Amino acid sequence: MSLSQVEKSLVSIEGHVLIQDFDTGEVLAKRRNAIHFENMSIAIANLMANVSGANGTHTVASMSYGNGGTLIDGTGAVTYKAPNTNSITSGLYNETFTQALDSTTVSHTNGNVYSDVVMTSTLDYNTPTGQDVEDTTTDMNSDYVFDEIAIYSANGDMLTHVIFHPVQKSENRKIQVVYTLRIRTTYSEV
Repeated sequence: MSLSQVEKSLVSIEGHVLIQDFDTGEVLAKRRNAIHFENMSIAIANLMANVSGANGTHTVASMSYGNGGTLIDGTGAVTYKAPNTNSITSGLYNETFTQALDSTTVSHTNGNVYSDVVMTSTLDYNTPTGQDVEDTTTDMNSDYVFDEIAIYSANGDMLTHVIFHPVQKSENRKIQVVYTLRIRTTYSEV
């Protein structure tokens, strides 16, 4: 590149969610997610400036679960709603449970132009309180038949939203959610 050319940096964030039975490894859902670009840009800028928000920091803090991401008709056909990421105050369609993240790690290999933020949340057998004993419900609107998940910052801002085929959480099943955000930087010549 010559000195007369200008470099324009590009940052992209893509997400992937894996929901699996903790004991058997059975994959219950595997999807790409939507990024809440406005809230994510605010979080990244404030993290780089080491600035806290009105209610806390902008670090990733919790995973929220809900049951309002799909519509199921009388024949069992599933309609997926669009991710709810278009307003600074966006949230899940119907949040029914929130849990702090078990762990958050960063994975990077030297020479790559991307790094992964890997967030894990495990719903143990007794979590959440009030769930069914067995995973045999026919009520897809039950509080613990999840079809949407979001990552929230400690400041309370939704950063991502994913909608998937309903998955029941019951006492006989331990579920682990691995939510990965890949942050990639590139450049283009202007």
